[in-house]
Amino acid sequence: MEFPCGKNSNNTSQRTPKIFILVALTFIILGVIPLHHTSKWYHAKDLVNHQSKKSPTYHMEDMEIKFTEDETCDIFKGEWIPNPDGPYYTNTTCWAIHEHQNCMKYGRPDTDFLKWRWKPKGCELPIFNPYQFLDMMRNKSLAFVGDSVGRNQMQSLICLLSQAVYPIDVSTTPDENFKRWKYTSYNFTLATYWSPFLVKMKDTDSDGPTKTGLFNLYLDEVDEKWGNQIEEFDYVILNAGHWFTRCSVYYEKNQLVGCRYCELPNVTDLPSSYGYQRAIRTVLKTINNLENFKGITFLRTFAPSHFEGGEWNKGGNCVRRKPFSSNETTLEGFHLDLYTIQVEEFKAAEKESKKKGKRLRLLDTTQAMLLRPDGHPSRYGHWPNENVVLYNDCVHWCLPGPIDSWSDFLLHMLKLEGRRSHKEKLQFIKQWS
Repeated sequence: MEFPCGKNSNNTSQRTPKIFILVALTFIILGVIPLHHTSKWYHAKDLVNHQSKKSPTYHMEDMEIKFTEDETCDIFKGEWIPNPDGPYYTNTTCWAIHEHQNCMKYGRPDTDFLKWRWKPKGCELPIFNPYQFLDMMRNKSLAFVGDSVGRNQMQSLICLLSQAVYPIDVSTTPDENFKRWKYTSYNFTLATYWSPFLVKMKDTDSDGPTKTGLFNLYLDEVDEKWGNQIEEFDYVILNAGHWFTRCSVYYEKNQLVGCRYCELPNVTDLPSSYGYQRAIRTVLKTINNLENFKGITFLRTFAPSHFEGGEWNKGGNCVRRKPFSSNETTLEGFHLDLYTIQVEEFKAAEKESKKKGKRLRLLDTTQAMLLRPDGHPSRYGHWPNENVVLYNDCVHWCLPGPIDSWSDFLLHMLKLEGRRSHKEKLQFIKQWS
């Protein structure tokens, strides 16, 4: 059927199909748009009745990025600036904090590390608004897939959302590595899949050459624990990095190709970056090839550790008490290698994702976290006299702490997704008008 267009079409019977389609599209879009709240439509006055009783200093009057220089802003480049209003929850108001990241409980004496916020160059990034986030996540689901730093991020998000409401545990297994939480009044599901390498792995020796285990990594196969379930989610946040320093044997096409620190005879020793690059490539390729996955994938970049005075198992510690400025430190060595691999593999996968109609995004937390040597638990993850074998923790992040800013980043990116969706729908209507 041909649809008439232009000024020469006066036949009412010919115009009817087009009018019907426009009316139908209008109703569809009016029904869909509310699911994609963007900063452009969502104002603080709409939230006034929801202000958190737990955080009276929580400012909600500014829901949008404010440009201070030009009309462009890379939210991932900037500085940490003082924030007297922080934090927005405490270790006594949030039950989701893992013991080893509960720094205040275990005697951390300083609190200044809680009084900073991320300031992108050229603009102001709004502080996370739990009610806005939950409204945007209504009838949706979000999965964190990766290592314990990813779990650290999920716990941070739960704590920030606790200003509004707590979820209920709807986990299908007692395994703490695979948790599900549901915010029933929003029909929002939050899940975590512990998969430190993201690819298939087998623990072949719990001790290993360096007492941290020995793992067989199948670099061209994703971990089925999450790979078989990920299609059901609307949003997925992937991360990996720190575990690739551990002793591992690398397999591709089920053939041994080398290892890292494995000390096995006649096996080629390869750098950690070899396994990491192939693992990230496999994961992103798998996501792009999932026919039934219609969600948005965020690759969260590597968050550097801050050991000083020795390696993690040789007395290294993180004792600084304030952030670096951007000109005081640079990304280098192993951290730079991992970050470079992530960005390069992301760019290559993003090109392919666009061809397939997939949505792949980079959640770039590396620069911001490089500047926060003060935000780790260090020795404040257990009691001083406790009989535990733990090293100073300069990998994970205190809660509350700098990792809470990741939710600022995430919410802003979700707003952009809503805006993109809105523009696409308007363009679709326009082509029929």
